[in-house]
Amino acid sequence: MTAIIEIRNLTKRFGNMVAVDDCSLVIERGSITGLIGPNGAGKSTLFNIVAGLFPPTSGSVFLDGEDVTGLQPHELFARGLLRTFQIAHEFSNLTALENLMIVPAGQSGENLLSAWLRPRLVARESAEVRAKARDVIGFLGLTDVRNELAGNLSGGQKKLLELGRVMMADPRVVLLDEIAAGVNRTLLNRIASNIQRLNGEEGVTFFVIEHDMDLIARLCDPVIVMAAGSVMMQGTMEEIRQNPDVIEAYFGGAAVAEAQA
Repeated sequence: MTAIIEIRNLTKRFGNMVAVDDCSLVIERGSITGLIGPNGAGKSTLFNIVAGLFPPTSGSVFLDGEDVTGLQPHELFARGLLRTFQIAHEFSNLTALENLMIVPAGQSGENLLSAWLRPRLVARESAEVRAKARDVIGFLGLTDVRNELAGNLSGGQKKLLELGRVMMADPRVVLLDEIAAGVNRTLLNRIASNIQRLNGEEGVTFFVIEHDMDLIARLCDPVIVMAAGSVMMQGTMEEIRQNPDVIEAYFGGAAVAEAQA
C-alpha cells in the first residue's frame, strides 16, 4: 500500500501549551486506521490540523503526495478529504434527504442566473442529486426517516446521516471523530458495518478517533497510540492491549503491575 496521508514533524502550540509535539505518522491508502490515546493526548488537535481547521505551528501534512499544510477545509473537501465530528452537525430544519442533497458542490441551482436561464439543466442536476441521495439513504438503512426533519432523529441516526453526507461528496479519505459517542449498540453496529462496506467496496480510507476499544478492534488495523502529543506506538489492537507503556499511559502504574501479575 501507499500513503494517502503523511504527517511530518507536526507541532501545534497554544501559547505555552504544546498540544501536538513533533508528531509523524502515515495513513495507508485503503486502510481503516485507528487513533487512540488518553484524554489530552492531542488526537482531536491533530485531526483539526489535518482537516484544515487549525494551522500547525510547524511541520507538514501531505495528501496523496501533495503538501496541503494550511489549506482551508473547503479546499481539502475539493481534494476528497472530509472530517466528521463527535457531535453531529446536521441541518435540523431540513429533512434527512435534503441534508444529503445540499452536499455536492457546484450545483447549477446555486447560481441565480443558471436558475433563471437554464432551468432544464438545474432540474436535471437536481434529479440526479436526489437519486443519489435516495441511494445513500437506502445504503444506510434510513429510508423510513428520509422525510423526517434531521433535528428529530436520534443520536445514532444523526451519526448515520453525517456518514451519508460524507458519501455524497465521494471522498477519498474520511476523518471520523468518536462515532460511538452517544450511540446505542444496535445503531453503532450498523454504522460500523457501513464503514466497512465503504472501505471494502468503494476503497474509502478512514482515520478514526475512538474511545470504544471494542469498536477499534473490530474496525481498525493498524491502530496508532498518541500520548502527550506524540505517537507512542503503532500496531494491531492485540499488540497495543499487551503493551505496558500503553496501559500506564491510560491507567497508571497500578494497572501495569496488575496486568503483569
